[in-house]
Amino acid sequence: MQKVVIIGGVALGPKAACRFKRLEPESEVTILEQGEFISYGGCGIPFYISGEVSDHLELQSTSFHVVRDVSFFKEAKDVNVLTKIKALKIDRENKRVKALNLKTNKEISFEYDKLVLATGSKPRRLGLKGENLNNVFYVKGLEDAILIRQNITKGVNKAVVIGAGFIGLEIAEALTDLWGIETSIIECQNQILPGFLSPELAQVASHHLKEQGVNLYTQEQVKEIRGNQQVEKVITNKRELEADIVIVAPGVVPNSELAQQAGLETTAWGGIIVNEFLQTSDPNIYAGGDVIALKNLITGEYGYFPLGSLANRQGRIIGSNLAGERKKFKGAVGSFILKLFDLAIAGSGITLNKAIALGKKAKSGIAIQFDKAHFYPEKDLTLLELVVDEPSKKILGIQGISSNGDSLKARIDAVASILSFGPTLEDISNLEICYSPPFAAAMDIINVIANVTENIVEQKNIGALPKEFFDFVKVALTSKDKIVLDCRGQDNAKEWLKKYPQIWLNIPTEELRKRIHEVPKDKEIMLVCNTGARSYEAQLILRQNNITNTKNVIAGMGFLTRYGLKI
Repeated sequence: MQKVVIIGGVALGPKAACRFKRLEPESEVTILEQGEFISYGGCGIPFYISGEVSDHLELQSTSFHVVRDVSFFKEAKDVNVLTKIKALKIDRENKRVKALNLKTNKEISFEYDKLVLATGSKPRRLGLKGENLNNVFYVKGLEDAILIRQNITKGVNKAVVIGAGFIGLEIAEALTDLWGIETSIIECQNQILPGFLSPELAQVASHHLKEQGVNLYTQEQVKEIRGNQQVEKVITNKRELEADIVIVAPGVVPNSELAQQAGLETTAWGGIIVNEFLQTSDPNIYAGGDVIALKNLITGEYGYFPLGSLANRQGRIIGSNLAGERKKFKGAVGSFILKLFDLAIAGSGITLNKAIALGKKAKSGIAIQFDKAHFYPEKDLTLLELVVDEPSKKILGIQGISSNGDSLKARIDAVASILSFGPTLEDISNLEICYSPPFAAAMDIINVIANVTENIVEQKNIGALPKEFFDFVKVALTSKDKIVLDCRGQDNAKEWLKKYPQIWLNIPTEELRKRIHEVPKDKEIMLVCNTGARSYEAQLILRQNNITNTKNVIAGMGFLTRYGLKI
């Protein structure tokens, strides 16, 4: 019989406890939780704030609608759960946890044979002047979500969200879409979702945000929050924004002070270092979830992956290993998905910028295509970016945006599931995908994005991204050595021919060979079509005819229109 103490009762802790008790029912398990609520879906907090989830108890319920409270764990799982208990110190030598009962303010201690640290993450504090004013919130847990929603229901006209990461964007949508609150997002970096999307895909998502009425301010620093007891405005280095409520969401960091004070090994940024069995530097202490540093299976470095899905899987492994098994958790590739109004944004692995920062000679390809057969009546466009190590042609990452989240997730998951095995462009090009017209194209976009990227890596497709295209057009309007060759049909091209007759030439790809004499050989040519496929064919035809000063707009007009810049 063992005594197991688990510090933390939200995701990993309960999972580890229940798995362990199934394997070793005679042993004793005690969960210590500092907060009031246990075993809830923290990733559902934005949807509770929005009202899509009507009651916070739904986040705390099983799939068969039983609330996972203290009595549930005792009666159904034989697990002791103590709430409002703050762990203060770990005495590794004597195997005791010193704690404070927040209800009685009395200190108590707990003996353990094995200890599990499931302390999760905490908001990155900005230390802003005025952040303690009423109606300024850091989102730490369900308690904060309940307070935020209570304040919103009293009447809020203007909101400011600080941070354009996952939490910030989801809460901005909740405030705007379902509560009708005028919402502004302030992000200190030059794009939303920094580190998760390329600047190009981030611009597509940003354009969609603005279309939904959200004010987005990037590359701005919040200087202070002002108000008389209650927040009134947010001051940045560029503007003042009125606010009735402020959500501070600059990201999270590991909640690892207990581990550090106990002398457990951590990274410089606070993630607890664990082995593949999820043991810390003390083999009697396990850790998992948002508090640990995890091996990035793409880079080999320690990474931070604060995701409830990983925490639950790690909880099962810890529960098994507490019972004497030797289950391994090797690491993660960093898969994510986010709902942003009418779009889904997803990815796995690393971005092009991250790859280059790591010293890799990397490139990416971008493709846009319908997720189903083009002739099938119900279909959605999907935009994918594939990141590849140029010398080895190994895949480093994939990101995408679509209005069909299920479809996008299926494509990202297909690559994510093999990403840690080092697939190459050829592997993705030949990846077998389920096919039927209501579900996919015969040449799925997963296969297409690999082919597009291969053509870019091999310099067969000399491409231009949207910003380069827009800049090209602006310069072309005042010069005589640049033209745009529109490879679409006349109906598609006529609007642009009318707008820019002096620089816009329309020759459909299927007519280009017989009309090649109409293409000037002394000008720089920017080729464009709807998706980048026909214009790539045109680029090859021009090259065969010794017209080589060309660039092809990657992903075509489908990408340009979603990018949002005006010309």
